[in-house]
Amino acid sequence: MSTEAEILESSHTVAVVGLSPNPVRSSYEVASYLKQNGYKIIPVNPAAQQILGETSYPDLSSIPEKVDVVDIFRRPEDVPAIVEEAIRIGAKAVWMQEGVENEAAATRARAAGLKVVMDHCMRKEHIKLKKSGEGEKDFAFPW
Repeated sequence: MSTEAEILESSHTVAVVGLSPNPVRSSYEVASYLKQNGYKIIPVNPAAQQILGETSYPDLSSIPEKVDVVDIFRRPEDVPAIVEEAIRIGAKAVWMQEGVENEAAATRARAAGLKVVMDHCMRKEHIKLKKSGEGEKDFAFPW
């Protein structure tokens, strides 16, 4: 099973770093899709109080519950600090969206035991897996 499938199948709570409240932005579209498909979405955006009906937090450390995967919609140069915070909060995986790659941060995350995906869209991968039937579980509800 691919790393993408493992993360999608084993994750329930997704912290979306850089989630925009603007419905035309990719981050909003992806988070909305994930929420509609049974994932708990936690927005991480210091400029917003609420996105998609969920409380938005200024950073990962402010989230009062366990996070399975950190979905990153930020520039590659911002990723190392986000990865360090993901490690501190005990996330199981970091997912860098399309166009986001940082090999040093990925290496650091893997060394800390996190699964890593770079330069892939979580929504697109979820759709692909649902169509292929690769996962052992129904991807409409990942838990």
